[in-house]
Amino acid sequence: MNTITIIGLGAGDLDQLSLGIYRKLKEAEFLIVRTEQHPAIEQLRAEGIKIDSFDEVYVENDAFETVYEEITERLLALSKEKHITYAVPGHPLVAERTVQLLIEKEREGFVKLQFAGGNSFLDPIFAALRIDPIEGFQLVDGTDMKRDDVQMTQHVLIGQVYDAFVASEVKLSLMEKYAYDHPVTIVTAAGSSSEKLRTVPLFELDRETEIDNLTTVYVPPVIERERRLKEWSAFREIIAALRAPDGCPWDREQTHESLKRYLIEEAHELLQAIDQEDDEGMVEELGDVLLQVFLHAQIGEDNGYFAMEDILQAVGEKMIRRHPHVFGDRNVENSDEVLKNWQEIKKAEKPHVETLLEGQERHSSSLLTSFNYQKEAAKVGFDWPDISGAFDKFEEEWQEFKEEVANGTKQSQTDELGDVLFTLVNLSRFLKLSPEEAMQHANQKFKSRFSYVEQCVKAGRGDFKNYTLDELEEFWQRAKGREKK
Repeated sequence: MNTITIIGLGAGDLDQLSLGIYRKLKEAEFLIVRTEQHPAIEQLRAEGIKIDSFDEVYVENDAFETVYEEITERLLALSKEKHITYAVPGHPLVAERTVQLLIEKEREGFVKLQFAGGNSFLDPIFAALRIDPIEGFQLVDGTDMKRDDVQMTQHVLIGQVYDAFVASEVKLSLMEKYAYDHPVTIVTAAGSSSEKLRTVPLFELDRETEIDNLTTVYVPPVIERERRLKEWSAFREIIAALRAPDGCPWDREQTHESLKRYLIEEAHELLQAIDQEDDEGMVEELGDVLLQVFLHAQIGEDNGYFAMEDILQAVGEKMIRRHPHVFGDRNVENSDEVLKNWQEIKKAEKPHVETLLEGQERHSSSLLTSFNYQKEAAKVGFDWPDISGAFDKFEEEWQEFKEEVANGTKQSQTDELGDVLFTLVNLSRFLKLSPEEAMQHANQKFKSRFSYVEQCVKAGRGDFKNYTLDELEEFWQRAKGREKK
């Protein structure tokens, strides 16, 4: 098995190479470079060194990952025939995907590698930009960059920005977080005699014509919290500040118990925005729900019991565990199988309980509690075979309620009314309808119609006592007619 010697050509021209690296390049039996687009290549050739390259592979393929994989395969094939020296820009172990692929092959036993160093482009970049990396920096691959890769409080260096297309993709990813006019610096050939720095607004990044394989994009940090509100960490800082000793007195007084009613209210307001197909409303209401989550998480952290990281870990583990068809090797045919698997996994997770109904209570909604009880009972066969049985039960309970209204006490009437409501929930379950959603819709419908009645009263004689019930009913029917239109 032959060895591939990997050499870094540094970030600039030939003068930046150490004497040892220069000698290795001169003595190489067979020298091949990933790309000829480097200032030292022409100078080395001028000294009589024969150099091959993989530039043709870039022309033959559309995706960078495919390019890197083909270069790796060609290097492995060449290494079976002779000892080769492979030279790459910068340092072999800094932002060099082909080298990482070769390392994987070495671990699998297909090749031996020898590294001969080389200066990375980072040192001259830091010098050119006058930044200290100890302040915190990120090095990101521009060809595979995603919005969540970037931390706005750090110096961000984006490499592999070869052309305007990559620059455009980088710009779009950055603009999901940064202001459109956030300054970015385009650094070309750092440390060489051709070094050039240009600072432009973010939206102009892909309009620059001088972008090549020696280009690095620098994004300076954003320190002000108000300018990085699209990051989770900024919102967490806000909630922590509200709960701090010198924060908001109201927020500091809140507990898990005191916030319960606000979570319910915000959830209902979100449902209303969804029903109204109000996208802007959904953004606002989802934010209000998220506020409640972060407040509870901060209270947990303040009390020393749990933090947001524990919440994220718990729900993340649950999602992975309960979706083996996505994160594991289980196969499913449809959503029914997904739900079946979910219930089986959920059942295995829970300790043995004395009753199937344990944990099904929903203290914020008696309707949902009733719905959950009936659903669990039906799973073990305690149910009518079809909806006709549920309708018969409703008729039976309705008659019993009417009898109690005529002859019973308030307690017996309340008891029978509960039975009627329970059978209505059961009918909704058979019809796969949400009783909670139905009740919310009924409330909203009543509010809308009654508001119209109020408007008619105010526009007419001014007071409800000036109208008969029949007249008010006429307004109500007009409100219903308006809905149909």
